[in-house]
Amino acid sequence: MTRRDLPLRPGFERKGVGVISSGRVAVIRPALTLLAALWLVALGNFPFWRGLWQAVGGPRAGNLLFLLSLPLAALAWTYLLLGLLAWGRATKPVLCATLLVSATVGYFMQTYGVLLDRDMFASFMQTHVAEALELSSWRLWTWVAAFGVVPALLIAGARVSPLPWKRELATHALGMGVAAACLAAVLLAHNQHYASLLRNHRELRLLLVPANVAGAVHGYVRQRLAASARAPLEVVGADAVRATPAALGSKLTLMVLVVGETARAANFSLNGYRRPTNPKLARRDVLSFSNVSACGTSTAVSLPCMFLDMGRAGFDDALVSRREGLLDVLQRAGFAVRWRDNNSGCKGVCDRVPHDALWGLQVPDLCRAGECYDEILLHGLQAYLDGLDRDAVIVLHMKGSHGPAYFRRYPPEFEFFTPACNTVDLDRCSREDIVNAYDNTLRYTDYVLSQTIELLWRNASRFDTVMLYVSDHGESLGEGGLYLHGIPYALAPREQTHVPMLLWMSEGLRQRLDIDLDCLKARRHEPLSHDHLFHSVLGLSNVRTALYRKERDLFRGCRA
Repeated sequence: MTRRDLPLRPGFERKGVGVISSGRVAVIRPALTLLAALWLVALGNFPFWRGLWQAVGGPRAGNLLFLLSLPLAALAWTYLLLGLLAWGRATKPVLCATLLVSATVGYFMQTYGVLLDRDMFASFMQTHVAEALELSSWRLWTWVAAFGVVPALLIAGARVSPLPWKRELATHALGMGVAAACLAAVLLAHNQHYASLLRNHRELRLLLVPANVAGAVHGYVRQRLAASARAPLEVVGADAVRATPAALGSKLTLMVLVVGETARAANFSLNGYRRPTNPKLARRDVLSFSNVSACGTSTAVSLPCMFLDMGRAGFDDALVSRREGLLDVLQRAGFAVRWRDNNSGCKGVCDRVPHDALWGLQVPDLCRAGECYDEILLHGLQAYLDGLDRDAVIVLHMKGSHGPAYFRRYPPEFEFFTPACNTVDLDRCSREDIVNAYDNTLRYTDYVLSQTIELLWRNASRFDTVMLYVSDHGESLGEGGLYLHGIPYALAPREQTHVPMLLWMSEGLRQRLDIDLDCLKARRHEPLSHDHLFHSVLGLSNVRTALYRKERDLFRGCRA
């Protein structure tokens, strides 16, 4: 007896490869995959179609058939991807999860203009809960419900026609073959158009969901597996020693490195910005280097990159888990090193030195709703300084101007520029209100840095001191329709890569190191980058090691 000879339950009748039950048509699984692909291409990719239309420049003589082929190519590619992921009994769960994830990613691309690649996915994976919750809003959930939950419920509720496994495999293979043939035919028929489009507008591959999600996850998993399979931690700077140890009875050296978050140089009044975003630092002898480029456009890349000796050209984000960095070298040379964090962690940079996570403290006036303002970085720091008996390096990792919740980065009394955008839904605010909120974060950073200098000045009897501040990356505030950060470096606008760097140095340390301040002032507009941080700090600390490259030491040419 064959399966077709088996009796049907009451209320069922056969029709083709499926059955009809109480008016509901049962479908085969490849049909569900096709329906999901159609939904994603038609209603889940608004940013992709907008970017594609801008890239091709609209209809013109000779490209009409090419324009008509674009939806077919996108549908065939999406079906192929879904077909690779959704098999057998896993078809419904995979399709539902893909629809939900694609809707979420689509919302952030539509709202903030972000592009999803491996680095952006890594940044997401390293985001702590408080940061993730900041992105939540009723608009997000409405979007996900409309473009993710609704189709997922339809897929989940669809009745599947059971087929013998051989027939289902053959049907699945036939669908994949047809899709592959359609895609190949389209690409061959319009080879010149597609070659030019994909070569000149590589950002489009980061806009098509769920292909961009699959690519980002695949790249991230490969990188993590490769990192975990590599050799043990590589020791660097094993030869590090102090060139001129402090003499008995002389002052100790205290270096404070402040890592900013999402601060862009263009909005610093110290760099010529028309608004007073640095009123307190302007009254101190602070030197601003105005032409500094970041190593990346996200914290997950820039933070480890600036503390390694490889520079941006040689950086691989797997290096941080298998190679020592600047703090290891300084600690080996005899410095007391400490990392104080008010952000989402040090991304592996501080794993081998003492470190404090301060963002979860409950200090009145400095903390609220599970996070703290950046002034928490100075909380209890004087007590730590009082206990120091050797030269020290302290790193303060700020929350800075992390968006889109700019209004949560500063206390209410620092709302100087008004009206300020007070929601994470930036599309509900005018660009002027967004910039107001962002500039308020910089005024608060100005205050925290000024307080840091004040703390160092109060300890001048025991320490020769220096504060060096540099941001990890910049931020887009609506220029070209882009917001936030994380655009792949090759495509990133200058707003995301141009970062501020500030220096304050006590007279005692300047004299000890024979640094010509006028020489430094003359260099403040020279092109610099995160690549200079590692070697400049070694130069300031008088640490001698074969790793040191004098051409990347900002201070080298200004020392007697």
